[in-house]
Amino acid sequence: MEPDGKRGPGMRVAVDAMGGDHAPQEIVAGAVRAARELGVEVILVGPTRLLEEHLRAGAAAGLPVRIEEAPEVIEMAEAPAMALRRKRRASILVAVDLLRRGDADAMVSAGNTGAAMAAALLTVGRIEGIDRPAIAAVLPTLRGRAILLDVGANVDCRPKHLLQFAVMGSVYASRVLGIREPRVGLLSNGTEETKGDELVLRASELLRHSGLHFIGNVEGREFFDGVADVVVCDGFVGNVVLKFGEGLALGIFTLLREELSRGLLVRLGVALARPRLRALARKMDHTEYGGAPLLGVNGICIISHGSAKEKAVRNAVALAAESVRTRMVEAIRADIGRLTELALPQGSPAD
Repeated sequence: MEPDGKRGPGMRVAVDAMGGDHAPQEIVAGAVRAARELGVEVILVGPTRLLEEHLRAGAAAGLPVRIEEAPEVIEMAEAPAMALRRKRRASILVAVDLLRRGDADAMVSAGNTGAAMAAALLTVGRIEGIDRPAIAAVLPTLRGRAILLDVGANVDCRPKHLLQFAVMGSVYASRVLGIREPRVGLLSNGTEETKGDELVLRASELLRHSGLHFIGNVEGREFFDGVADVVVCDGFVGNVVLKFGEGLALGIFTLLREELSRGLLVRLGVALARPRLRALARKMDHTEYGGAPLLGVNGICIISHGSAKEKAVRNAVALAAESVRTRMVEAIRADIGRLTELALPQGSPAD
């Protein structure tokens, strides 16, 4: 089930119209669709003249859509730090600055992930008590959905970072996905408490005393069984798992399509099963989830897939609106504050 993007009075979402492989055409189309279907105000950020050309067809007539000028673009292959220094009026930076100033309630970008993350950190900063922000991806499982984090923001992590990821993932699961008492698992090479490298072993000890619903280690093959609602790992491992899963799903559907096109009886069976096959395809389609929130920063920042098209952008705006409505940032701030008050015991493995 995709985010429903429940309406809120005066909800404003800034969209980096120049981010992604299909910008600005698909980004503008998705933003306009979001404004029409969700009733939120969308602020398209990018070169005004170019964006006006994509809005001239009249599709946005009467809709709460406006343009914020941003003459520069950070390309997907650019080094984030250098690009942000050289391009102070880049669309990603302007979109995040709208969030900082309070002129937008959330921002969405399908552009350079590193630049989006760096812009958010530099502009709105981290939530107090969070050392590292994390990108949280929602993936389908046999029992529904599960959150995997981090999927790319942090390559090198300490045990306390994984603990913070678990807290943020639990808030996201309960507030936005509606999962009561989310089960938290730690991605490892075995379910036994003795399995894993030093990072996993020390993080496991922290999680067992965190007050979260920690179920222990989760093997890679168990993830899609849905044994946990939130699975934490460092960003290197998470990114590999995410991209492997995307590739595997694409490969399976390609093979299935080829096999199901052979023979008259097979095609007849496919015709009868088409509604269920379409439902399965929707469940496996990353565009249904729109994007992944950058958890741990002082604002709602949604990072979409670089290949995002209209549907994914629409759903990313819906996710942004729902995250604002459920006050996700405030909930993370409160839970991290409570965790800090517990005061980790002397000689804890946090560092």
